[in-house]
Amino acid sequence: MLVDSHCHLDFPELKKDLNTLLDNMRQNQVSHALCISVTLPEFPGVLALAEAHDNLYATVGVHPDYEDTPEPSVEQLVELAAHPKVVGIGETGLDYYRLSGDLEWQRARFRTHIRAARAARKPLIIHTRAAAEDTLRLMREENAGEAGGVLHCFTESWDTAQAALDLGFYISFSGIVTFKNALELKEVAKNVPLDRMLVETDSPYLAPMPYRGKTNQPAWVKHVAEHIAQLRGQSFDQISQATTDNFFKLFNILRS
Repeated sequence: MLVDSHCHLDFPELKKDLNTLLDNMRQNQVSHALCISVTLPEFPGVLALAEAHDNLYATVGVHPDYEDTPEPSVEQLVELAAHPKVVGIGETGLDYYRLSGDLEWQRARFRTHIRAARAARKPLIIHTRAAAEDTLRLMREENAGEAGGVLHCFTESWDTAQAALDLGFYISFSGIVTFKNALELKEVAKNVPLDRMLVETDSPYLAPMPYRGKTNQPAWVKHVAEHIAQLRGQSFDQISQATTDNFFKLFNILRS
């Protein structure tokens, strides 16, 4: 069995084919998926998916790419995270790739999420792009290790991965690790301890080989796990078992 630890099934390009996508998950032995919140106005739709399906879970948070959207407070995030199907805080973090200028608002938002995760005692789902140094600095300053969590869709260096691991975080790999030019990332995937690794699709984005360029879906997380198994010289069953166990452990979910 596998788990897609990060997807966006509420996005229009996936939601319209939800029943087909859920069938594809079953056929590819993907037992569960975590649906990730990116704004507060869209959170009810994310939660509704989790409430309607036993094998779907939700997070609550505001993505760092969304500038013109309501800002969450610590209290608001904690309140929304109290729902039993909400298992994490995020997607949060820093992104200096898509946005420029004074991004102090991003850093303030990230701090809010870390504080909420610590208060709610639920793990963080962290997005970092072209901002690794500040991401790690804020994680340390805000004691993010008390909440724990995952650096999702990891694309950074081994040094960044090691620093996150030292803070108690997990590292999650998406379809990017299957791309031919992702040589540095492949080396990271070889070295992350198996008990601290997750796999994901980030669908509808970043479809793995051989589907690169197409609309991604949770069933294709299988190709991410297969590629990592090949890189590490381990069996697919070892990777799938470990990443599935890690998911349930990190997000404190009892298996039914």
